[in-house]
Amino acid sequence: MTMTDPIADMLTRVRNGLQVQKRFVDVPSSRIKSNIALVLKDEGYLNDVESVQNERNHSVLRLHLKYDQDGAPVIRELKRVSKPGCRVYADSTHAPKVRGGLGISILTTSKGVMSGRKAAEAGVGGEVLCTVF
Repeated sequence: MTMTDPIADMLTRVRNGLQVQKRFVDVPSSRIKSNIALVLKDEGYLNDVESVQNERNHSVLRLHLKYDQDGAPVIRELKRVSKPGCRVYADSTHAPKVRGGLGISILTTSKGVMSGRKAAEAGVGGEVLCTVF
């Protein structure tokens, strides 16, 4: 059975891993998921991202989750915005603000996957993939 929304699957695996306080989660690898994970790492929501081979010799992304000193997850909310049935787009001046600028939105643009803030600085818009707080 094919997966209809692999990005939502990745975000759900991260949410589930954070709830049970795992050190890392493994996600089937793809270019878009790798780029999203790198944006999360650059923005300080993940400790590390690495590509490893699983027992079936498939490439998977290992996302090392980040927690604060008290053991609470750094990612408090992770929502998928644009879905396969309802795409959501934003131009360069209207990238969604998350919790008054405390969180980030992740966009896929013509210049690659980037945070909403970096997309606004670059003057590009695109599809809003998810929001993180």
